[in-house]
Amino acid sequence: MPNNSIAKKRKNNDFTSPPQRVRSIESFFKVQASKQHTGAGRSREHKSDDAESSLADSALTQSLEAQWNHDSQTMCSTTGQEEVPRIQKSNTSIPNIEEIEDIDIKSTGAQSRKDTLSLQKSSVVSEDIVTLSIPFDQSPLTFEPSEYVKELRKHWTSHVGDASYALLTRGFVLVNGTQSRIKIVDTLVNLLRVIIEGDPTSLLPAVWLATNSFTPPYIPLELGLGGSAISKALKNIYGLNSQGLKTLYDKHGDAGDVAFEAKTRQSFTLKKPKPLTIKAVYQSLIKIATSKGPGSQEIKQRIVESLLRDARGAEESRYVVRTLVQHLRIGAVKTTMLIALARAFLYSKPDGATFSIHSPQELARLKKEQLTELYNGAEEIVKACYARHPNYDDLVPCLLEIGISEELLVRCGLALHAPLRPMLGSITRDLSDMLTRLQGRDFSCEYKYDGQRAQVHCDERGKISIFSRHLELMTDKYPDLVFLVPSIRGESVSSFILEGEIVAVDHETGDLQSFQILTNRAKKNVDVGSIRINVCLFAFDLMYLNGQPLLDRAFRERRELLRSLFVEIPNRFTWVKSLDAASADSEAIFEFFKCATDTKCEGIMVKVLDNVPRLVQEKDGKEISGDRLSSEENRIDPENGVIAGVREKVTRRKALLSTYEPDKRLESWLKVKKDYSASSDTLDLIPVAGWHGQGRKAKWWSPILMAVRNSETGRLEAVTKCISGFTDKFYQANKEKYQDGGENVISRPSYVDYAGEPEVWFEPQEVWEMAFADITLSPTYTAAIGLASEERGLSLRFPRFLRVREDKSIDEASSSEYLASLWRKQTEQTKREGTSVAKEDEFSGED
Repeated sequence: MPNNSIAKKRKNNDFTSPPQRVRSIESFFKVQASKQHTGAGRSREHKSDDAESSLADSALTQSLEAQWNHDSQTMCSTTGQEEVPRIQKSNTSIPNIEEIEDIDIKSTGAQSRKDTLSLQKSSVVSEDIVTLSIPFDQSPLTFEPSEYVKELRKHWTSHVGDASYALLTRGFVLVNGTQSRIKIVDTLVNLLRVIIEGDPTSLLPAVWLATNSFTPPYIPLELGLGGSAISKALKNIYGLNSQGLKTLYDKHGDAGDVAFEAKTRQSFTLKKPKPLTIKAVYQSLIKIATSKGPGSQEIKQRIVESLLRDARGAEESRYVVRTLVQHLRIGAVKTTMLIALARAFLYSKPDGATFSIHSPQELARLKKEQLTELYNGAEEIVKACYARHPNYDDLVPCLLEIGISEELLVRCGLALHAPLRPMLGSITRDLSDMLTRLQGRDFSCEYKYDGQRAQVHCDERGKISIFSRHLELMTDKYPDLVFLVPSIRGESVSSFILEGEIVAVDHETGDLQSFQILTNRAKKNVDVGSIRINVCLFAFDLMYLNGQPLLDRAFRERRELLRSLFVEIPNRFTWVKSLDAASADSEAIFEFFKCATDTKCEGIMVKVLDNVPRLVQEKDGKEISGDRLSSEENRIDPENGVIAGVREKVTRRKALLSTYEPDKRLESWLKVKKDYSASSDTLDLIPVAGWHGQGRKAKWWSPILMAVRNSETGRLEAVTKCISGFTDKFYQANKEKYQDGGENVISRPSYVDYAGEPEVWFEPQEVWEMAFADITLSPTYTAAIGLASEERGLSLRFPRFLRVREDKSIDEASSSEYLASLWRKQTEQTKREGTSVAKEDEFSGED
């Protein structure tokens, strides 16, 4: 089945066995289609649909009979049982649907339930009706899990005792059925509350499954399932043939939807499935991912088929398959789950827990602002924990034990060999914009090297881990840096976490080389002696030292510790080149920026040095930065906080802190890149489709449909078509990459919002940086619809391709929210310019 995931695959550093090539369902179908044009295939094409269905059902029956024979081990070969009649699906021999559930074919003398082979009507084994009436989409202020937990526990106990997968599926269906963010969060909150109170041991696997993952990003574990495994399972379990499967996929474009319809069409099963549980589905994923070596594909195939066989109803089938292809499509991204967890533990706790919670009645009496403040406080704690320690395996058990409290930040704080999510810098339009934002502050300008951001961990025993900005483990990629760490660690340093940029360099001259050269370096099985592309680690921050987190220290202090306690090794380990300055030092900053770009850097990073609150004096309606008045501190009246002799009110803006804030993009860090300009911004877009060009470009894809990422729903929203900025060499490479019939070309994906019909759909996997003239409202494109206009999306005028962002995954592509913010900024600027022109005209008239 196709890999419908639109997230970048994590790099796997488990090199014990070579990775196996995984084919998408598209390539599988193309092989089947080619076979249909052979002589044998042509003869089969003339058979009727009824004959094909009969063969498929016969094969299905034989397969399930064989499985039942294996399971029971007491069939007619040893008991003298009469032959089981073969079941053919035809208009005359199949019993009607009311009769099917009553048919039992029993072995002679065998009385046990295990020895009974039964035809089950599909409605009998459809959705778990106990969960269907639970209104998870109610407001948490009125939803009471206790009304349902007792009955659910009784139902679960009658089967296997654990929370059923049907419960999770019920939540998925409700979430998928709404576009309201409030409804999505409320549904997840109530779903989690039922699990917390009903079966807390199933909460952790439920969170993993709902977030479309099963391990943290730094554990290199992949399912490794190809499209052929899932398509084979669908055929074996649901009685589809190759043509029927292809027809369904062409119709829906989503593997889960294919499974849904195939399950719906299935009129009988030969064995009543046992209900799936949340734990069982999660454990199946782990077994699939850890199955390696000879016979592993057969093991994976059996697990997949077992999951589909035990799915009770079409919706369970849909979400089992979506889970297997790692594209759940419920719009519950990481942030949504963290919010839901935080709120759920304000309302609910497991039996025996001692932490305090709030009753819905108590919270319902709060004012809206008070409730929002309570929610925000809990959410900030949970988000901060996850940013420092992004592993649900640690976060969820702590929540079950202590609930929402500041202790979470200690229990789930920074830990060696578990990467924290990096702090990010805000984009500025140019140097003037940066100077305006940081007016009155002391800051450091640093070279923004064209390399790979890295987080280096080292413990007291000398174990070293290196992680990418995406938290992928890449220790094996840089054995030369691992070998270097003991030499750079000072005598007083026992353990640390530092951050820097890995850049390809010439070790003899120290000349910097481009990121493209760095990408040519081997990614696995790297031997120090065989390295041909040398690197240097340019360190710029220190977040952990000798067992103590440094995140709350000012940047100036963290940098001083880094440079005083570690040993510089020229051209191998050193500090980023920097310049400490203030906004008044504009000439020096412009010269520093020029030097950075001249030495093959992308630009500069600008970071606030100290945690100084930003005072603002208001005078005649205008704001004057109190930081600029720091030289006149002797004029500040300590009693009323105003400048002596001036009675204007002094207010405080939110301070620009110089602390390290994981997973946040703040104005404490600003980036100024050489390709930014005052007249335009750039966007990082995802190519999703294409058309053949005209004339000379007829053999290439041009134009190409580009999309932004909706960070809340996970969908891709079309924003523009691009035909500019491409070279012939690029056109050729792009055509080869997205070749008709190739593995990077897919059927119409259901997760791309676009009403048109491109000639080809691309597997979303790249990020392209695009320049443009301006942003306009569009009735054609869906990007940011509802954010700028209720009826129209946003599009780009004169988009131009700049480069492929090989350093970014599609999870880091520009979001629809960011696009809308640029549109609003553009609109405001246009209004200001219009006002300015009007004033000039008025002045000219008077003159």
